This record gives sequence, structure tokens and C-alpha cells, in this order.
Amino acid sequence: MEWFGARIDGPMVTVRAIHFAATAVMAGSLMFRAVVAAPVLPSDRAAAGLLQTQTLQAGWIGLATTLASGVIWLQLQAMSMSGLPFHEAMASNVLLTVMNRTQFGLVSELRLVLALALAVCLTYDRLALSRWLGLVSALGLTAAIAWTGHAASTMGETGFLHLTADVLHVIAAAAWTGGLVALVRLMAVMRLHPGLAHFARDVILRFSTLGIASVGTLLLSGTVNSWILAGSFHALAVTEYGRLLMLKIGLFAVMVAFAAVNRFRVTPQLAQTEPRLDVLDQLRRNSLIEIALGFTIFAIVGVLGTLHPAIHFL
Repeated sequence: MEWFGARIDGPMVTVRAIHFAATAVMAGSLMFRAVVAAPVLPSDRAAAGLLQTQTLQAGWIGLATTLASGVIWLQLQAMSMSGLPFHEAMASNVLLTVMNRTQFGLVSELRLVLALALAVCLTYDRLALSRWLGLVSALGLTAAIAWTGHAASTMGETGFLHLTADVLHVIAAAAWTGGLVALVRLMAVMRLHPGLAHFARDVILRFSTLGIASVGTLLLSGTVNSWILAGSFHALAVTEYGRLLMLKIGLFAVMVAFAAVNRFRVTPQLAQTEPRLDVLDQLRRNSLIEIALGFTIFAIVGVLGTLHPAIHFL
């Protein structure tokens, strides 16, 4: 299978993309509640209840999908490392060896512990302590993805810089894309319950602040990662990895453009005494486009993680 000239492992790429998207939705929804919506909505019991329901739905669905795709990812990794067909790799001790004697397996075990901790926290989500511990578990589950990719194989001080940048990158991506999913769902509720629309402007402005912080972090960490993995502008142009990386950067730029339109052109229209539902609809449409672009980027990241970095071809 080829994509933009790069030969890829279709099942591996698909599973990785689903895993990244599910993790982002799970962690981003919890971040959205903690730093965006909860400080605005606690005075309204109906709104707070709707936020609680939506967050738990996203948390459980995201966690279940993350666990299922993570198991399949581990199985595909065992096949790849052993070179054996699926049934032979699963019937032998290959899977156990991968889990206990490879970095990918050990990181998978750690992430499983964090996933189970998050499940417990979601079960007791009405407790304030459980909510914060759940957020910490979700962030840890997300951040640990950095140890499953190219950053984990970079050596020395550059390796430490690469891992740090990758951790910030995956958390910022989850905050933005996963937070967008939570925002769109909340705006849909506000559209159906006009009495809640007066919360919209404060929620959207707070999310805009989170989005700006996320974009800045993505730009900085992405620049570091690209410098380490590509090494030169020439490598971006002449390698399969580089061309896919440029496509990812282009889609990111389009996402930022839609976010800027939402922040500086559409959101100010909510400053009126009576919030306009047509403005909420426009914000939702633009946000849905951002989400689609974000999920496409996750698919590209799924491909990039299976290719040799461009710098290896210099």
C-alpha cells in the first residue's frame, strides 16, 4: 500500500491513527472540563449536569477505544518484530517477549496501569479528587505515547530534548483536537437549550485561550521534532517522510487559519446581550472542519511513525 509515494503498513497505520485520535478525545475532554467549562458553569446545575454527562461519555468511549486499539497495536507490533503471521505470533511466546523485553512492551504495560487508574477515577467521577486524579492519569496515558515513537530511539542530550518536545506535542494536540470535540458537543447542547446559550461566549473565549497555548506549544515542539527528524529543508523535499511531514504542516496551518477566524471574526459576535444561535452554528461548522483536519493529521502521524525519518537518508 502506498500513500504519497510512501509504502505503508495499512493495518498498523489505521490502528495507530485510531489510537491517537481516541486518546486525544479522552484526554482533551477531561482537560476541557477542568480548565475551560467547569469554571464557567458551576453556578448552573443543569449546565453542570450536562457537562458531567458529556465528559463521562467521551471519557469512557475514548478509554475503551484506546484500550482496544492499544491491544491490537501490541499484537501487530509483535508480528512486525517476529516476522511471523498473526496466528503464529499469538500462539508462541512472541507476544510475552515483546511485552517484557522491549521498550514498546514495557511502555504498553505502564499505559495499561494508567488506563485502569483512569477507569477507576471515571467510576467515582463525582468526587473532586477522582476528577483531578483522572485528569493526571489521562495526561500520563497521553504523554507516554512519546516513548512509542522515534523520540524514544534518539540518543543522548538530543534524545532528552526530543522526548520532551514529543511529550509537549502530544499533550497539546490532545488539548486542542480533543477539546474541540468537547466544545462542539457542548455547543450542540446549547443550540438545543437556548437558555444555556448565555454561557457560550465565556466558554468559547476560555477555550480560545487554551487553543492559543496549544498552538504555540505545537509550533515550538513541532519545530524541534522536525529539526531532529528531518535535519534540512532539502530532506523535506526529497524524501517520502519529508513530503508527508510537509503535508502535516500544511494541514496544521489550515487548522490554525480556521481557529483564527473563529477567534477574531466569529466569537466577537457573541458579545451581544442575546447570543445569536446562527453564530453558534457557524462556530460549530468551523470547529467540525478543524476536527476533521486534526483527525487527518493523526492519520499522517500514524504513517510517519512507521517510516524511517528523513535524516536517515542524508
